[in-house]
Parts: sequence; C-alpha cells; structure tokens
Amino acid sequence: MTHTDPGELAKFEAMAAEWWDPEGKFKPLHMLQPVRLDYVTSQIAAEFGRDLGGEAPFAGLRLLDIGCGGGLLCEPMARLGAEVVGVDPAARNIPVAELHAAQSGLAIDYRVGTAEALAEAGERFDVVLNMEVVEHVPDPASYLAACRALLKPGGLHICSTLNRNPKSFAMAIVGAEVVMRWLPKGTHDWRKFITPDELYELLRGAGMEPLDRTGMVFNPLSWQWRLSGTDLSVNYVTAARAP
Repeated sequence: MTHTDPGELAKFEAMAAEWWDPEGKFKPLHMLQPVRLDYVTSQIAAEFGRDLGGEAPFAGLRLLDIGCGGGLLCEPMARLGAEVVGVDPAARNIPVAELHAAQSGLAIDYRVGTAEALAEAGERFDVVLNMEVVEHVPDPASYLAACRALLKPGGLHICSTLNRNPKSFAMAIVGAEVVMRWLPKGTHDWRKFITPDELYELLRGAGMEPLDRTGMVFNPLSWQWRLSGTDLSVNYVTAARAP
C-alpha cells in the first residue's frame, strides 16, 4: 500500500520540467539549496567520520533521496562519492532527473516509486534524505516508519519540513504563494505542517533517535537563507539515527 495523495502528485508532475530552472517555479528550492546542502553534508560527515575536504568523501555510503524531484540533491551527493538512489512517485520527474544526470556525467539510480515500496522490497541505505515531503503525505507516522525500515543499523535520516504556527502561515502560505508568487497557490496545506516537537515524537515513534534540529531562515533584505540553531519558526531540518 502506498501513502501518496493523488492531488499532491498532480501538482508536482505539472511542474516537473521546471526543476532545473533557477528562475522558474522551483526558485525557492534553488535559493534554499546552499543551506540544505551545508546541513546535509555536515551531518553525514559528522555521523560517518568523513572529511568533506577529501576526494569523494561519501564513497561507500548508499544514499536515498525520497521525493527527489528533478535531482537537485541527488547530483551533489553523487559528486561527493555516494551511491545514490533517487525515488519520486511523480513519474514525470524521473525522466527530467535522468536527463540532467546524464548531461552532468553522473550515474544515479532514479526510480518511480515510494518509500513504502522500497522498504517492502528490502532496500537498505546508510543515509535517507527526506526533504520537504512529510508535510505532503496523508499519514506521517506510517510514512516515517517506512523511512526507518529503509535505514541500515546506525543509518542517518535527515528530514526537513515546515513548522505550524501563525508565522509559518504568513511566510509559507501568504508570502510564498500569494505575495511573492514563488509557489503555485495550494502547494502547501498549512494544516499538514508539523512542529519540531511533533516531528521528534514521530521520529521516536518510528524507531529513530533524534540527534539535531536546526532552523532554515530566510532574510528578505539579503535575499538569502541561513541555518539557525534557535529560529525554527518556519523552515527547519532534523537529523535522526537508526539504532
């Protein structure tokens, strides 16, 4: 059984061709990319004792990006030496990702599918990236249990999402969708947003040990994102370990 919402899939399939356009519909993700990469790479390096200054520091690590879209995170992970699998239930995203990887000279295993199907097939990974997905699934607890099943013992799960409070409604819904028109109206459902405490409980309930939570904060004056250890009011990212 898959836990995907057909309405959610349709929205992202319609945007598939825009993935690699930094000025297109995914401009917010391209702007967020440097801080996401900073967090992801530093957490993996710390957990597995890798030197990011070395050649292919993630060599020997098998990594899964769930909801990979056009491959924005898969490609840098592959460049760092990881064996990368990118999975997305929106079928039209995968040819876009495959084409761009081929143009970039990268070998990435892209598949149409879900976390649940991979778990049922017995796939296992050292690292699971789960970025801006959990707020779109109908049953976060069941979905995160599938993510846990995909991790090898000692594996690392990195999950980013949106906090649920008046500020996140103003910033992510009104700001991003209505005022800035960064995202199509209806991209997010504020009621599905998850607070950091709720996500920690969901991660524990799925059998993972939370390690860290960090905010990703947008500064409208500098027009840039930064990581914050204290401001988790809108966008945030967590790291958790499988026992």
